[in-house]
Amino acid sequence: MNTGKFITIEGTEGVGKSTNIAFIKAWLAGKNIDIIHTREPGGTPLGEEIRELLLAKRDESVDSRTELLLMFAARCQHVSKKIQPALEQGQWVLSDRFTDASFAYQGFGRELGLERLNQLAAWSLGGFKPDLTIMLDLPIEVGLERAEKRGEKDRFESEQIDFFKRVRDGYLSIAKAEPNRMKVIDATGSIEQVQAQIEKVLIEFYEANS
Repeated sequence: MNTGKFITIEGTEGVGKSTNIAFIKAWLAGKNIDIIHTREPGGTPLGEEIRELLLAKRDESVDSRTELLLMFAARCQHVSKKIQPALEQGQWVLSDRFTDASFAYQGFGRELGLERLNQLAAWSLGGFKPDLTIMLDLPIEVGLERAEKRGEKDRFESEQIDFFKRVRDGYLSIAKAEPNRMKVIDATGSIEQVQAQIEKVLIEFYEANS
């Protein structure tokens, strides 16, 4: 049996991940691909409990290193209990965020630097990476304006604009370093324009892996 493929969706707040994940799922299903959808932090019962801890607003400030370690704790469980077993069964996995988010949010946003993150990723995941990452890119002000309309903000969404600018810079620097894996989609246009870009990426990836 062929192993499945692992696709991730990344981006800052308000870029339209949910809408476009639905489009990607439908597109892959149209190719008769057995696809499962998951998310980070989360994806497993333990991971979802850690997600609640991470997103909850609290009086106690959360140390950036604590945040990072919780993210990787959830990720280890996610990979070992859900993602890798699915891939080994030949399923394709579509995840809303993965390790790139930690590099962008904690490495760049929290300014923890990349050396520790690289060490942590190497130790906990052993070099496991997505086969394809689609990064939806928007100017931060536009994304935050869209996110405002969703209702009450979680702990991350409540950060200052400079934090999100560092996060976006982080994502773009990863894309520049790994252009074959991470594809940047201009999310400023209409849904149709954005999804036309995504479809082009999916067609190329599908044809290369058929």
